Amino acid sequence: MKKIAIQGVKGAFHQVAAEHYYAEEEIEIIECLSFNDLFEVVENGQADHAIMAVENTIGGSILPNYKLLRFSNLKIAGEIYLKISQHLLALPGVSIMDIREVYSHPMAILQTEKFFRQYPHIKLINAIDTALSAKEIADNQSKTTGAIAGERAVELYGLDILAKDIETINLNQTRFLILKPNNSVFTSSNEVNKASISFVLTHKKGSLSQILSILAFYDMNLTKIQSLPIQGEEWEYEFFVDLCFDTSEKYFQAINAIKPLLINLAILGEYRQGKRILNT
Repeated sequence: MKKIAIQGVKGAFHQVAAEHYYAEEEIEIIECLSFNDLFEVVENGQADHAIMAVENTIGGSILPNYKLLRFSNLKIAGEIYLKISQHLLALPGVSIMDIREVYSHPMAILQTEKFFRQYPHIKLINAIDTALSAKEIADNQSKTTGAIAGERAVELYGLDILAKDIETINLNQTRFLILKPNNSVFTSSNEVNKASISFVLTHKKGSLSQILSILAFYDMNLTKIQSLPIQGEEWEYEFFVDLCFDTSEKYFQAINAIKPLLINLAILGEYRQGKRILNT
């Protein structure tokens, strides 16, 4: 049985994503209250793999997670895209007008804040996790507190749905990365058609456009490019890029072509492009 580390407690969207990704395997969920803890439990052997949210179609990229990945000993081994349906939860018998505070993860609040504009009496408060916010309502039996979470939390913690599908955009998806210890080697395979890399550019005019031109020459499809400031360096940035490709041969050629032009090129993972789970 594989041990899979998730951020949050049982009932979180991380668990739902893990169960879809490992649908043909028996898994044990290892709960982590922070993403830092998630990396730590895999690196010290308490979990075999981890699953980590990295971006959302409404909230955008979870930037701190890129830094955690970049300086960890873990590699991306896969991905999955999960439709996120957010609900307003409370104890049975509580109405939405009884609610004074609603807790949830900051990304969940960001995805649903438009809904709460019609309820100015409700204060939105950032919490560690969606499912943990739901669990704490059940544990404390609070009748003036609500949580934004998914349907799995309803089942686990005996809550009612006061408002269903409250996300601002209906097609609300989160991309999750599957992380494993850095002890595997990429081999040419038809199953592998995506890679995540990071790099720092040299101080030359047009250096980024040169890199992008080379990647285009080798038929690399850039599905994401993200920059993050380098701490301690004034106006210096590290770029994180996702590449999709048809053949591993062209991918290797592209990497070899750009390597001499870059500083600190890192391969964050080579894997199969993930499925989109739209019915959860």
